[in-house]
Amino acid sequence: MDCWSPSLTADDEFEKLVIRMNPPRVTVDNASSRTATLIKVDSANKRGSLLEVVQVLNDMDLIIRRAYISSDGEWFMDVFHVTDQNGNKLHEDEVAERIQQSLGPRAKSFRSLRRSVGVQAADEHTTIELTGRDRPGLLSEVFAVLADLKCNVVAAEVWTHNSRMASVVYITDDETGLPISDPDRLAKIKQLLLYVLKGDRDKRSANTAVSVGGTNMQRRLHQMMYADRDYDTDYMDSSSTNDRSKPLVTVENIADKGYTVVNLRCPDRPKLLFDTVCTLTDMQYVVFHATVIAEGPEAYQEYYIRHMDGCPISSAAEQQRVILCLKAAIKRRTSEGIRLELCSDDRAGLLSDVTRIFRENGLSVTRAEVTTRGSQAVNTFYVIDASGNPVKSETIEAVRNEIGLTILHVKEDAYSKSPSQESGRFSFGSLFRSRSEKVLYNLGLMRSCS
Repeated sequence: MDCWSPSLTADDEFEKLVIRMNPPRVTVDNASSRTATLIKVDSANKRGSLLEVVQVLNDMDLIIRRAYISSDGEWFMDVFHVTDQNGNKLHEDEVAERIQQSLGPRAKSFRSLRRSVGVQAADEHTTIELTGRDRPGLLSEVFAVLADLKCNVVAAEVWTHNSRMASVVYITDDETGLPISDPDRLAKIKQLLLYVLKGDRDKRSANTAVSVGGTNMQRRLHQMMYADRDYDTDYMDSSSTNDRSKPLVTVENIADKGYTVVNLRCPDRPKLLFDTVCTLTDMQYVVFHATVIAEGPEAYQEYYIRHMDGCPISSAAEQQRVILCLKAAIKRRTSEGIRLELCSDDRAGLLSDVTRIFRENGLSVTRAEVTTRGSQAVNTFYVIDASGNPVKSETIEAVRNEIGLTILHVKEDAYSKSPSQESGRFSFGSLFRSRSEKVLYNLGLMRSCS
């Protein structure tokens, strides 16, 4: 059941009126700091304002070095110290205009961004959402089904965390290039993808759906993984990690001020602030004040939050849940494995072929970003060895030789130096491949080798 009541429509209209009377002011200052551009945002406060601004900075691929946030009362005032990906200052006009558009009266209201409700075609593509248990070869199976059903993937993003997988995929009809809207065809796509997601080992429910509204793709992935409870400790990944690489999150109440204070420290990376603000917003908390410092290898974030009703967190169990959810939000985008970048002419079945080659060479995809720029496919994959061993250089070179040395590139400085396995030795990778091949065979997408 939707948590928003019909009366919220009137609230939305009131918010728009306030914004029209007090339009947001965005100033871009390149003089105050030698190392960063300062972006100052003043606006009438509304729910989701902080997330909307951070999302714009995230979409522009800006690096946030510092941030000072205050939205206590009816006004929203933020200062962000930002650079581009190369550490340079920004051009002023473009940034200010985009942020003003995001906060202006014509921007989509935060409350209009709904959760998935089945199958619906957008103006330019059909958007498919997938959640389920992660396993080696899963992405290969998904793209093989879509290719067999004459669906062209124009964009996709895949996250894995805690043995769970979430993906948002934009597809069009392979022949016409138009969105797919036929109900029977959509039902078949949904049915076959659900069969692939469930497999034979999913302890929790898999799901296929399509998002409604204009929700940002990465924001939607956070919502999907949060709804899938990837933060649940019963399913925590047992892989060992360096203690310094683990996020440290503390939550405590300040009784005399009526706030709950959340402190976070972890290795810095791009889009970290978006991930944490997105999670707090989805958990129905309001950020009143915040300080962010990310000028070295580590990032520090401090939030003063309350529930939407103005109350601080009231129980130790809720505090622990906030800690788990923030840690999960940080880890979802943490890149595990070797980064492979593919740039080639786009064609039907390209993703199916590439991910099949990964699977046949014992590689599992932990994260993927798929985009189409004109006639070019520009894709990024993070891959690990499906059996849990370090990825060997011989495996990567074999994959590159099969896909094409000029179109598939390794973006890491070096890969694993572990020796090659002897022929004839039992391999978990072979076992994983056989399971994946069984699924594809049952769907009629692979011929029997017997």
